[in-house]
Amino acid sequence: MKYMITLLLSLLAAGSYAQVRGTVKDSSGEVIPGANVSWMNTGQGVTTDLDGNFSIAKPSKSHMLVVSFIGFQNDTIHVENRKQELEVILRDGVELSEVHIVSRKLGTMKLRSSVMNEDMITSAELSRAACCNLGESFVTNPSVDVSYSDAATGAKHIKLLGLSGTYVQMMTENIPNYRGASAPYGLGYVPGPWMQSIQVSKGSSSVKNGYEAITGQINVEFKKPQLPEADWVFANLFASTTSRYEANADATLKLSKRWSTSLLTHYENETKVHDNNGDGFVDIPRVEQYNVWNRWAYMGDHYVFQAGFKALSETRDSGQERHGGMAMDSGEDLYKVGIDTKRYELFTKNAYVFNKEKNTNLALILSSTWHDQDASYGRKLYNVDQTNVYASLMFETEFNKQNSLSTGLSFNYDAYDQHYRLENKTEQPLTKAFDKEAVPGAYVQYTLNLDDRWMIMAGLRGDYSNEHGFFVTPRAHVKYTPNEYVNFRLSAGKGYRTNHVLAENNYLLSSSRKVNIAKDLDMEEAWNYGASVSSYIPIFGKTLNINAEYYYTNFLKQVVVDMDSNPHEVAFYNLDGRSYSHVFQVEASYPFFKGFNLTGAYRLSDVKSTYKGERMESPLTSKYKGMLTASYQTPLGIWQFDATLQLNGGGRMPNPYTLADGKSSWDARYGSFEQLSMQVTRYFRRWSIYVGGENLTNFKQKNPIVDAANPWGDNFDSTMIWGPVHGAKGYVGIRFNLARN
Repeated sequence: MKYMITLLLSLLAAGSYAQVRGTVKDSSGEVIPGANVSWMNTGQGVTTDLDGNFSIAKPSKSHMLVVSFIGFQNDTIHVENRKQELEVILRDGVELSEVHIVSRKLGTMKLRSSVMNEDMITSAELSRAACCNLGESFVTNPSVDVSYSDAATGAKHIKLLGLSGTYVQMMTENIPNYRGASAPYGLGYVPGPWMQSIQVSKGSSSVKNGYEAITGQINVEFKKPQLPEADWVFANLFASTTSRYEANADATLKLSKRWSTSLLTHYENETKVHDNNGDGFVDIPRVEQYNVWNRWAYMGDHYVFQAGFKALSETRDSGQERHGGMAMDSGEDLYKVGIDTKRYELFTKNAYVFNKEKNTNLALILSSTWHDQDASYGRKLYNVDQTNVYASLMFETEFNKQNSLSTGLSFNYDAYDQHYRLENKTEQPLTKAFDKEAVPGAYVQYTLNLDDRWMIMAGLRGDYSNEHGFFVTPRAHVKYTPNEYVNFRLSAGKGYRTNHVLAENNYLLSSSRKVNIAKDLDMEEAWNYGASVSSYIPIFGKTLNINAEYYYTNFLKQVVVDMDSNPHEVAFYNLDGRSYSHVFQVEASYPFFKGFNLTGAYRLSDVKSTYKGERMESPLTSKYKGMLTASYQTPLGIWQFDATLQLNGGGRMPNPYTLADGKSSWDARYGSFEQLSMQVTRYFRRWSIYVGGENLTNFKQKNPIVDAANPWGDNFDSTMIWGPVHGAKGYVGIRFNLARN
């Protein structure tokens, strides 16, 4: 008891430190996230958050606060008052004299101040490649893989920690999004020029946004009209050698000191039919998309309001263009894929700040989505209308520097109105199904911060599903920072998700496989454990960043997608046995000389599951991945050169079957392959032009569609995809911005 009282008194004494708070910006007024803020000759320091803000307790024997960030001159400020507000303006550094160079350094950052293992991909990093949409934004990121799900529809999926993207919670501005029916094609619904940044959080993440994050969270932050640096006008034009054309534009209007609005527009069109491998099927689907978003913001002294309405219309056409050398107009019954999507999103955020100093606020988030998709795969049909309603009421406060609390209530409702035919028989009537799930929940999350050396965040939430009953989600994170050169992190937590089999996997209908869905599918449930170490080592006046991490995901319940037990069937059933993922990754980055940065990464994955009693490697999952990315900008910031080389390791194919001639339908395993992408950018005062190429190694998977000559037969399958289905592609684009400053 004596020791407990002593510890309590120590914590209270520490909590009595007043906070020195402030914001770090550059000379143009743009905030600098990730800047180092520390007291001279002490081990006490913090880093600025995404908004450039910091808060640090003042020790009694130190008055000199040092603010630093690579590419800028250090600033040392004399602070006498323990309770002081600062605005720190860092001047451009001697070596890196242009703001463009600084923005390159702000590409991909490990968020040092976060208790979780988080990476932030900024707009500067996104501009290093074409990044036409969210699915193309991870080219230079070693943690997230994006690949085609099948060769007929162009559906793409991501993988994080070796597992499917359905185990990643996708969010837009911290609102769960792109779930269910939008999952197969949702990565194409987010135009790249709309994005301000992407945050990738690995592991069990926070309980604030729900229970669904099993392998992590990916949150997209869009351009916001209320930000001081918001451009008056921004435009982007893009064209590729595949005859894909895109146009993006956004405009911001400051109506008053409080009110602002913006309009974001997007149009894309893949206009040409491609069949470079001569199998009679389109290599790249013809996609035409219209996307528009109007958002509003009111920024009061205590009350903050945001709202927006988004509308999307997309047509996606693919399939067979000729067969057996016959022309399309020969009257032949061609295998066609057609997907028409209408999607509408509405959201509002309301927050009232009671105490700015202690960040005491109450926030209400409301959102609703209507997703209407009509899809045909040959003679198979899958039409779905999905309605989602989400609400979150949150209260947060900082009792002091050491103790903060977040608690809240949430509600999520999903309804799927489905009409489908799972066989190529036009005489078969459509099956009608209506699924709905309502999940109210509550959470509490506590964070303990001991002089920024130890940070502990523990969260617990309880939810009730009308389909699966009551369940509890515990999560915890620990960060230890012994000095300014290294951070250690540990995490553990649970995650759950309801599997909507057809909505999330309807692209699998583009094959002759029969679909077998077991009754009474369980809610998926898994534990995730993680450990990472991030080090920042000064070498020759520069900083070598090294990050190593390990994650283990263990499923207690899982809906298995079995394409092995019967090569002519895809079966969905509850896991009976073990299913797990081990992932180890190491990454290093170093600015070798003025304007040049080199990053290397390597990831090793061991992903296995049990299929009808046999534990095997998960199919179509690479064992390893290597990446080397280089970026160089000339001293005056006029030219930018970027290159990324990926080495994708081999893996296991689903079990093949034997053809009539005694050969296997496909190889049991696939090998490794390399991909190279490059881009050159020329900057001018208000605009820039960029030229680049993707998959410049021109690697293509041979015969990606099985039995393409007989799409109505029993062996046709377009889902055996492990590599690129099209070769090298070039592109050119122009960006224009009329800046506010």
